[in-house]
Amino acid sequence: MKIDLSKYEIWFITGSQHLYGTDTLKQVDKNSLYIVKYFDESGKLPCKIVFKPVVKTPDEIYKICLDANTAENCVGLIIWMHTFSPAKMWIAGLNILKKPFAHLHTQFNRDIPWSTIDMDFMNLNQSAHGDREFGFICTRMRKNRKVIVGHWQDEDVLKNLNIWSRAACAFHDSQGLKICRFGDNMREVAVTEGDKVEAQMKFGYSVNGYGLGDIVKFVDEVGQKEINALIEEYSNLYELSNNVKKSESLKDAAQIEIGMRALLEDGGFNAFTTTFENLYGLQQLPGLAVQRLMADGFGFGAEGDWKTAALVRAMKVMAACLKGGTSFMEDYTYHFGQENMMVLGAHMLEVCPSIAADKPRLEVFPLSIGGKKNPARLIFDAPAGRGLNATIVDLGDRFRMIVNEIEVVESKKPLPKLPVARALWIPVPNLKTAAEAWILGGGAHHTGFTMALSSEYMQDFANIANIECLMIDSRANIPDFINQCRWNEMYYDKN
Repeated sequence: MKIDLSKYEIWFITGSQHLYGTDTLKQVDKNSLYIVKYFDESGKLPCKIVFKPVVKTPDEIYKICLDANTAENCVGLIIWMHTFSPAKMWIAGLNILKKPFAHLHTQFNRDIPWSTIDMDFMNLNQSAHGDREFGFICTRMRKNRKVIVGHWQDEDVLKNLNIWSRAACAFHDSQGLKICRFGDNMREVAVTEGDKVEAQMKFGYSVNGYGLGDIVKFVDEVGQKEINALIEEYSNLYELSNNVKKSESLKDAAQIEIGMRALLEDGGFNAFTTTFENLYGLQQLPGLAVQRLMADGFGFGAEGDWKTAALVRAMKVMAACLKGGTSFMEDYTYHFGQENMMVLGAHMLEVCPSIAADKPRLEVFPLSIGGKKNPARLIFDAPAGRGLNATIVDLGDRFRMIVNEIEVVESKKPLPKLPVARALWIPVPNLKTAAEAWILGGGAHHTGFTMALSSEYMQDFANIANIECLMIDSRANIPDFINQCRWNEMYYDKN
């Protein structure tokens, strides 16, 4: 399953009014089209930017917003005021607009033409106050949006548009996303529970449960020829010994992968969960299958954690074709050394090979949980570099995203007896502050881990989804974090 963002569109909408005459409006259209062509040909944006003729009246604005709502491939709008566009004209359109939008506060000309500037130039290039008028009405109407300031040819403007566009694509992907839960949540665990109906209302995705018999039916239909072909693919992609290649456990793992993939594709699922407490009819916990499905773009959450499965899928969409990987992750154990406190992240088996530093090793080892046969899994370390962990939790009255920036490091000591994929990181600003803030914020032990995305992607996604977002970064300190949590309680209680 390839995640293709190029099929999506972002509409470029320019605001003006009839006050300036035909010639000025023709120039506004021409300039806007030029910007769109520059954006589209830059190679810096993930999806197609579509030019729309300048809107000049309340009816035109209403119509373009209505059309955007029903356009299947439109994931959002870029809105810009080339001239002054009286903002009462935008009320009806913004009231019905369902798609996210970015407010581009730019100007067609980069520099003031000092020796030739006249009132004709001033009337044409009024973004400096046209966008402020538009900004007021958006704030007055409590409209979430991203504001991007700068000349449209600046690299940082394109960078910010790229990030927001990817977040818009991820939110669009969530609309109608189907998440398959094999078995239920791990029994007695709190944080993986949540309100699935509210999640569908907020994010757009649906979560439904399926019995292990549904997987077993597909697994039992897999033939030996298919299994042999997949094992040969394993041999080409990963390091594995002849003993592993011939083992019954690897054959079972390949059969499970083929069956699970067929079920997910047949049902139109792009995310799923498993749990080691529900494995009836399966020879082993699906480890290798989960790893490879994640590498292909599926979202995943262990132990029935459907919120993390949806989050990992969204992060996979945002990170499509970017350098670095994205995976389901868990804060597993700490290194509390006084000079270098770190977190060792892993899971029983299910960590995505997209974050591997080197060619993964395919092994079969016992698993001291679940009570099944020895499962196959890919073993590797994540590379050093910047990354982040993110979680979404259900607080009862709202969903909260928590994001912690991290520095992934290489282990200075081997881990010969730990046969799982793993990442070692130093939380920002440090382990003590980050862990205390995470716990105070109610963050889960499961996360979406990425070395492809920055925190700006996550903040943009949260803003589009209209959910709370708490950042733990270099500026984090506990008193301010506690105050932010308390202020947010009042804000969300009011709203």
